[in-house]
Amino acid sequence: MTEPLDRARELLAAHPIVDGHNDLPWALREQVSYDLDRRDIATDQSAAGLHTDLPRLRAGGVGAQFWSVYVRSDMAGDDAVSATLEQIDVVRRLAERHPADLRLAFTADDMEAARAEGRIASLMGAEGGHSINCSLATLRALYALGVRYMTLTHNDNIPWADSATDEPRAGGLTRFGEEVVREMNRLGMLVDLSHVSADTMRDAIRVSEAPVIFSHSSARAICDHPRNVPDDVLASLPANGGVAMVTFVPKFVLPEAVAWTKAADENMRAHGFHPLDTKPEAMAVHQAFEAGHPRPVATAATVADHLDHMREVAGADHIGIGGDFDGTAFTPSDLSDVAGYPNLIAELLRRGWSEADIAKLTWGNAVRVLRDAEAVSGAVAARRGPSIATIGQLDG
Repeated sequence: MTEPLDRARELLAAHPIVDGHNDLPWALREQVSYDLDRRDIATDQSAAGLHTDLPRLRAGGVGAQFWSVYVRSDMAGDDAVSATLEQIDVVRRLAERHPADLRLAFTADDMEAARAEGRIASLMGAEGGHSINCSLATLRALYALGVRYMTLTHNDNIPWADSATDEPRAGGLTRFGEEVVREMNRLGMLVDLSHVSADTMRDAIRVSEAPVIFSHSSARAICDHPRNVPDDVLASLPANGGVAMVTFVPKFVLPEAVAWTKAADENMRAHGFHPLDTKPEAMAVHQAFEAGHPRPVATAATVADHLDHMREVAGADHIGIGGDFDGTAFTPSDLSDVAGYPNLIAELLRRGWSEADIAKLTWGNAVRVLRDAEAVSGAVAARRGPSIATIGQLDG
């Protein structure tokens, strides 16, 4: 009888991982100011503290990656827009530099073509509505450059939407926020609801004609963190057609890690670092804290607990994977980098998941949700032109 890990690798060869969220572009900005000669992902970059490189993507069975073109939410205005453009540029440069391994993808058909060619489809997602500076024209420009989802907020509120980790201000989406969702539908850009408040989730699902995604969020019923998805929202995904992509970040999947991470974040601030900073000097502060305060460790089984619950509530057609590699200081013990996905699939096989459900989780659902958004875009664009509404007009 084939061992679960061997069977997992066989399954991933046929149905590779589509990962909804990887922050390698930001790590490249922080570590080497986008100098790709200094961080050549054609070779193992684990010694540099990166979770991601081409050999490990191949070992992990990754067939498509949504690269996050994230900028920190304390960036504002045109500074956020220009930094997002720099992030887009580095993703494009990576694809140009490694054409045998990476193929830029803008459609579901592109994803399938990359798989047929044995290349990794490279898509882009903007993480936070601050990246458009309250401008629908800027939203359209990001789409034209290849961005195929936008997370409506990051960790802080924006003028038109509430974040999960800020004090509520808008009560969900404002009128302009609803117009952003409608314009994303018209473009065919996926509405990503990771990071947003539960009320923003509900508002966006109410307004959106297209399926939504959660690019990297887990189940709140299993780990009560505001970044996770409540059951009523998970239960609404079948009617919407959307996909919730489980994340691996320990503080979002392991209840014991929530309080520990809060203390670790406070320690980072006390030492003058942003809690999300993963530069070597920042990680040294993290490691010193961990030496005196042992960290609760998540595993693939922890993540599988979330997937079991998400499948039960939302259904096998509405779940996916979004690891958040290179966007978190800590990872589960056996999901420490992008080579680890087979460990998660093996755990699901041990729990009796069917190969059909695993194929949906890894590849099928993510490709379908982008294809559905494309179909909605065709219908909406046929009846409505680009919106020129402003936040001043709609929100006063």
